Amino acid sequence: MLKYFFESYGCQMNLAESAALGLAARERKWEEAENASLADLVLINTCSVRATAEQRIWGRLAHYRSLKKRRPFTLVVTGCMAERLGEDLKKENAAVDYVMGTGARQVFPLILQAVEEGKLYTETDIAPEFSFSKIHHDGTGESLFKSFVPIMQGCNNFCSYCIVPYVRGREVSRSPEAILEEIRLVGERGVREVTLLGQNVNSYLWEGVDFQGLLELIAKNLDSSGKGVRWVRFLTSHPKNFSSRTIEVLAANPCFCRHIHLCVQHGSNRILDAMNRRYSREQYLELVGNLRNALPGLSLSTDILVGFPGETEDDLEEALSLMEEVKFLYSFMYHFNPREGTAAYSLPGRIDEDTKRKRLSRVIALQKKHTLEILRSRLGQESVVLIEGISRKNADELIGRTERDEKVVVPGKPGAIGNFGKLCLSSIKGNTFKAGSFELITGK
Repeated sequence: MLKYFFESYGCQMNLAESAALGLAARERKWEEAENASLADLVLINTCSVRATAEQRIWGRLAHYRSLKKRRPFTLVVTGCMAERLGEDLKKENAAVDYVMGTGARQVFPLILQAVEEGKLYTETDIAPEFSFSKIHHDGTGESLFKSFVPIMQGCNNFCSYCIVPYVRGREVSRSPEAILEEIRLVGERGVREVTLLGQNVNSYLWEGVDFQGLLELIAKNLDSSGKGVRWVRFLTSHPKNFSSRTIEVLAANPCFCRHIHLCVQHGSNRILDAMNRRYSREQYLELVGNLRNALPGLSLSTDILVGFPGETEDDLEEALSLMEEVKFLYSFMYHFNPREGTAAYSLPGRIDEDTKRKRLSRVIALQKKHTLEILRSRLGQESVVLIEGISRKNADELIGRTERDEKVVVPGKPGAIGNFGKLCLSSIKGNTFKAGSFELITGK
């Protein structure tokens, strides 16, 4: 039996698409290998968001070039880096057999067939056209009871620092019928929580159905028995597209988890304008207030980018003060990486690396402070968790996650995995809650 091995880097969309490709391989009777040294085909799903992500991929390609000297196998590179560099990847590393851009994954079954027949797939005249897979949950790994469900892909925003529109293309939405069908199918397979995915989910639009309309359809069509999907999350939201009607839909339907990832990127209006974010600090804070008023107990997370060209100490202070005002549960924090081809690449006023690192360290320190404050404020409270698996640090403990996206470990048996439980948050270790016991929740 032929075997495959995948490496996926970057965003949740890559993980979902890798899962779909894995399903395509298993439909052809391929088997997943325990490691690359046992695989007949190795696929690397790449990320181009930052230069460091691509540097890591070059290191992996060098590793596989060395491995190919010892044994033959097929090496496929897909994802955003493959889209950005195209056939130049093969020119730079002769070990690469196939390059599939973000719109060319429909050729993957043909590559599998070529490997099966001991041939080389040479059709290069197929026009790339993005298409969604029917299902993106492969039923393997640690997330048996959670699944990503892509609803749109691509981006029309062209933030000045971001390469995503160039490697993912313009926004393409998926039909509501296909989305509802995937949620139904994964629910039948035991999935209890889905995360709707898109580079900008709240710009979703399909023949008059917008994002809030889609959310209403999803809430209406969830299995009322409670046996299937119960919790719904979504990633990633752009503040400029987050409507008051979306907030109303979230408030009216408890299936939507009380956690939202709401990317702010910065707290200075001058920098937000230079980033082409198309909202102001004041508009962002107003949105946060509206969300928290409508959704009591809501937790927020965000992305914060420091060291953008022209950023001053005063600009940084505005970012820090916005963090103080909002108090995010957690943040993805990074400093500016110039990406060739983006508008920000040629901007004057580049910040030196040492200054960027120092500014980032201040942001990280403040976020750690806020995270600890928020977690401590939750001690003694009851919470519902989805029990996701066995703790890596203690085989006698289970790990779960609250609807606020907080991790909890609690003593328990593996039979509880995939169920919802009610518990009391009793202590904290690192950024993880501990609980003494839990009570399983049955029914809806």
